[in-house]
Amino acid sequence: MSTINRQIRLAARPVGEPRPADWQHVEEPAAQPGDGEFLVQVLCLSIDPAMRGWMNAGRSYIRPVEIGEVMRAGAVGRVVASRHSGFAVGDHVSGTFGVQEYCLSDGRGVTKVDPEAAPLPTYLGTLGMSGLTAYFGLIEVGRPEPGQTVVVSGAAGAVGSVVGQIAKILGCRVVGIAGGEAKCRMVVDEFGFDAAIDYQSEDVRKALREHAPDGVDVYFDNVGGDVLDAVLLRLARGARVVVCGAISQYNSTKPQGPANYLSLLVNRASMTGIVVFDYADRYAEGIAQMAAWRAEGRLKSLEDVVSGSVAEFPDTLMRLFRGDNRGKLVLKIAD
Repeated sequence: MSTINRQIRLAARPVGEPRPADWQHVEEPAAQPGDGEFLVQVLCLSIDPAMRGWMNAGRSYIRPVEIGEVMRAGAVGRVVASRHSGFAVGDHVSGTFGVQEYCLSDGRGVTKVDPEAAPLPTYLGTLGMSGLTAYFGLIEVGRPEPGQTVVVSGAAGAVGSVVGQIAKILGCRVVGIAGGEAKCRMVVDEFGFDAAIDYQSEDVRKALREHAPDGVDVYFDNVGGDVLDAVLLRLARGARVVVCGAISQYNSTKPQGPANYLSLLVNRASMTGIVVFDYADRYAEGIAQMAAWRAEGRLKSLEDVVSGSVAEFPDTLMRLFRGDNRGKLVLKIAD
């Protein structure tokens, strides 16, 4: 009897928030490996804001997911059949396996991971693409110096929480922006930020004057919109704005660009995007450094793991846009 592979495919390009009709639930026999291939049972799926952008047609930093294609997703899994000399049955691996229960691979872009060294969901968060985005975005693009003020939006999320912790390790003053009292408390008490601003209940511009009286040297932006505009007005001379994401705009049919961008001119500042794929040849360096900080207790990882099935992917994805997650959102679909 063949193994059934349950998948989620993109059925239509969403307008605004993704809806149930935008997804197709498919069942088909799992493929069997040929020479140089292996079959992965997917255990945990990475749920990321970038997924919303991948659903759109048009030019971007990565090709869009095509209609009828399995939805793209990073994942960790276990090799269950192999005809590949480099991967054996029982190996745990990380790669872009998609929203499905089984994935056939030739090994390209796949990395072995050790479940004894860290829980598997951590390889999707701090020791995965989220952590690498934070690491290279802050260090290579933000270029913080000891004593400078770093402000991070989406500070309780997968990327933002790691950015703030690395900035503290590098000797910076760190201010996080998050939604809700509980998240702001977590940002300070668990992740060690110096201060947190609740954009839901506080005037962000006023709070920044209090927490960054000398201006913001590095702003790591994960949300865009009004928060970005507020921070632009508090930039220090020579500030660096790291553009990582704009989750506040992803489901908008009329995206809002920054109104206060001339602050970059006035303050001789820069705004630069970070795409983690540009640092692929240095992933090992970043993971090794973050693993060391984690082992020393200087870098904490937080995974918000939802246990369920592939069929629950659409609802789990929407948790990101409701702000329901804390840390890295992961959908666990098998043990």
